[in-house]
Amino acid sequence: MNRNSLDAIRRRYVVEEHPLEAGVERALRADPRAGARAILAAIDKRRSGNRSEGQRLRKMLRFETALWENGHHAVAGVDEAGMSPLAGPVSAAAVILKPGTRIVGVDDSKKLDRAAREELAKEIKQKATSWCVAFVEVEEIDAVNIYWAGIRAMERAVQGLMPTPQHLLIDAKRLKAIDVPQQPIVKGDAKSASIAAASILAKVERDAVMRMLDTRHPGYGFADHKGYPVKEHYAALERLGACAAHRRSFGPVRKALGLPPLPPWPTAKRAEAEP
Repeated sequence: MNRNSLDAIRRRYVVEEHPLEAGVERALRADPRAGARAILAAIDKRRSGNRSEGQRLRKMLRFETALWENGHHAVAGVDEAGMSPLAGPVSAAAVILKPGTRIVGVDDSKKLDRAAREELAKEIKQKATSWCVAFVEVEEIDAVNIYWAGIRAMERAVQGLMPTPQHLLIDAKRLKAIDVPQQPIVKGDAKSASIAAASILAKVERDAVMRMLDTRHPGYGFADHKGYPVKEHYAALERLGACAAHRRSFGPVRKALGLPPLPPWPTAKRAEAEP
């Protein structure tokens, strides 16, 4: 192989990541040049990464696989986004993945950057049997409190699925109003591919809403911090006061409006026990 052929091989198998044919690999391993060794090193590194990702995905699918093998083909992962922001809606997503579906890179949305989340969201929507994103708006959050708003958003997302799921995998909660077998998984968005997929869709769709709210209510930085309680948001609240997108049941917003603190909401456990 001459220098030009090494450049073509690097472009095809390293840059473009085509599978390496056995004959080409034998020729590279017989080639003593540093360029050939570098190509093989890059390909070996990619193969190792692919094996690691395959192992990670198998682990992420262990809950789904057990259910699929028992005949539950419509397994939905459920998660919410936007519980702690001072402004904007809370969102939730429910996703039914086809049995055996693998989506490389799917993970807890908090571990991914915006570009990765948005690319994965497209793939999730293409490969899912069904998906739904639902919102609970600010007025309802203030009426029922953020815990129950998150529950309602998840219930609405599940109710928007077709077909009706046979089993739910949920990030650390139960949906008592949904008469479907369900399994809460603590830190489920990092342990279940279906919940991770739901976390990505919920985050991507809510971020899009916050960018839209940024154009309606300029000056708060919603497009950047998405309504979360960061120092830039506190400074904007102090400078501008609260706008219609702010959650008036949240302490910093009430302070900006000169309103007294609300009495404590019932704890989640106590509230769930009440009729």
